[in-house]
Amino acid sequence: MHVSERYFSRTGFWHGNIKPGEEWGLELEETTMAEMLQRNGYRTHGVGKWHCGMYTWQHTPLHRGFDSFFGLYLGSQDYFDHDRMKSLDLRMNYRSPNGSVVDQVRGDLKGRYNTDMFTERAVSIISSHDHSRPLFLYLAYTAPHSPFQATKSDLKRYSGHMTATPFQSGASLRRRTYATMVSVMDRGIGEVVSALKQQNLSDNTIIVFLSDNGAMFGGPGSNYPLRGGKQSLFEGGVRGVAVVNSPLLKTTGYVNTNLHHVTDWYVTFQTLARDYTEQTDKPQLELDGVNIWRSISQNKSSGRNEVLLNMKLTDKMSRRRNDPQNESRRVSKSKKITELGPNLIESNLSNGSTSGYHGFRPDLEPQSNDFIGSVDPREGTNETPPHQFNEHNDFFVLRSGKWKLFAGKYTTQTWTSKNAVYEVLPLHKVGKGASVGRGVRLFDLSTDPREVLNLAAAHPEVVRQLMGRIRGYAGKMVPIGRRVSNAYEARKLGVWYPWVPTNPDSQPVLL
Repeated sequence: MHVSERYFSRTGFWHGNIKPGEEWGLELEETTMAEMLQRNGYRTHGVGKWHCGMYTWQHTPLHRGFDSFFGLYLGSQDYFDHDRMKSLDLRMNYRSPNGSVVDQVRGDLKGRYNTDMFTERAVSIISSHDHSRPLFLYLAYTAPHSPFQATKSDLKRYSGHMTATPFQSGASLRRRTYATMVSVMDRGIGEVVSALKQQNLSDNTIIVFLSDNGAMFGGPGSNYPLRGGKQSLFEGGVRGVAVVNSPLLKTTGYVNTNLHHVTDWYVTFQTLARDYTEQTDKPQLELDGVNIWRSISQNKSSGRNEVLLNMKLTDKMSRRRNDPQNESRRVSKSKKITELGPNLIESNLSNGSTSGYHGFRPDLEPQSNDFIGSVDPREGTNETPPHQFNEHNDFFVLRSGKWKLFAGKYTTQTWTSKNAVYEVLPLHKVGKGASVGRGVRLFDLSTDPREVLNLAAAHPEVVRQLMGRIRGYAGKMVPIGRRVSNAYEARKLGVWYPWVPTNPDSQPVLL
């Protein structure tokens, strides 16, 4: 979710992403990157995957700062049929001459490969762009997200050289398809870059290419040599790869290893756009990002030493936030609430007890060599934490300097084999390599980026210090209610549409 400027814990996404038909989204008081740039004179266009909410029209792209949008509202789709749960999810949104939002469902494009369509749309936007205004293009390819699909011609072109794997033919085909999907996306990015050059825009453009997570663990991708993958908070899942290309960079041709977080892009682009928040009507919420332009452009310190990777508190799930956009709905039906400067191009890959705190127990019998006891973040303070940390059901994962802390209950994954992407090393006799971890782990990423050696017992003072950070982060968490799914209502016409009534002014013209 690269359009927001704040940690998951503050946006309601800390408990997972939006499933089809769920009645929640990025809250309307949040300012998206497109919204911030739009108010500074940018033309803003979104292409590809939205996945920030669609249960009301006000949660869709043209009400969140985009001048146009072409793509899908949900998180994934069939690459050829463009459907999810047998209902179409592909549309073009734009504003008519009188300012009304137009929603044009594109069923006529069935059979076209969506990566190619997204590239064509991005190139068209660049080719027709008015140079008198700066451009923000958010190009969010779904590739290489599942389902793993590619055209036969591209499979032959990009994976014909790949030798057979020692696994079943199905796994081999998925691997070759995955490689083809990445190659087609790479081809598309090349076409976008060529379009920028042809339109004489490249001399004043910043291109940011980044991924939102690692490859799926045990799937056709690989995060070797790092541990774990998507849906875990180990480095294989959260250490993303990014490339920044621009003639505006003062230092180029190097690998930047400074600590950055996805929320930093908002603050960085905000600075480049010279956005003055005190002059805007919409209040600026507290930001979690830092300006990393000097870090990227000159390889200076990023100014960031800590990243909250995620946390979960069960007592934050028992509350329900009011949604001001839906006050007219029946209360009984509960809701999940949870620059005039350079051009900017961003591309995206695509229960338990309430035992509270128990103090650090180094003498506790661990479940395995990987687990030890929990800690009390109140140690050394006179304050009582406002929220109970349920070590059997909550989790807290923090990167601070060279240290990375896991606490509570969380997804545990191992490592992908070096020469076989579908082969994963066993974890405590769990064949797939994924299980549930409990307790505390502490890793020194400066010497152990593979997260092998748990140092929690050797450094209890570090564990106590980092656990003490729970208090501050918990106080800023957005409480969430029960997630309500109404997928039938959302797709009853065979097309995914927002289904919750809101302000009549936000209703689009349907084509």
